[in-house]
Amino acid sequence: MAKYRKLGRTSDQRKALLRSQVTALIYNGKIVTTEARAKEVRKIAERLITMAVKERDNFETVKVTAKVARKDKDGKRVKQIIDKDTKAVLSETHRDKDGKILHIDNGVTVTVYDEVEKEIKKDLPSRLHARRQMLKVLYPVKEVPEKGAGKKKNTKEVNLVDKLFDEYGPKYANRNGGYTRIIKIGPRKGDAAMEVVLELV
Repeated sequence: MAKYRKLGRTSDQRKALLRSQVTALIYNGKIVTTEARAKEVRKIAERLITMAVKERDNFETVKVTAKVARKDKDGKRVKQIIDKDTKAVLSETHRDKDGKILHIDNGVTVTVYDEVEKEIKKDLPSRLHARRQMLKVLYPVKEVPEKGAGKKKNTKEVNLVDKLFDEYGPKYANRNGGYTRIIKIGPRKGDAAMEVVLELV
């Protein structure tokens, strides 16, 4: 007998289905699915949360110096025109008063960068391994705000691995397993498969 449910799918389809449902569960906190799928998704999700709980504090804080683009009052990058040969600043901005792009002979437009000191979390080897195991399962998620829907620049990538470590790790620190619950909501219209809500406790 197999140690897992085949869910009437080929292995690549089944893996993709389970990965997408685990990703949705971690991102939203609950999903509605069939009972058989929920039991398979629960196994994977609980394993990921267990890893997050175990490795939540396994990092060191490191100070690094990073280059960050300088921004103006509108949130746009500040650009200068410099001489190609001498690297001397020819103009503090690359636009004139009317907002048109300036053209200066022998000049190149460059972005102005400032050096900033940042504190970052550096994963220790076991946490890094756990992070990579999680990334093998979770799909990337993009969040689209309602205000700027349809515009690519307004979307932002959600880091679900950090959510597991920073949110779910401390939340379930004093709990020994059993991070999810299954609530039956009745047979599905059409094929009468038992539908359930799978949610994080």
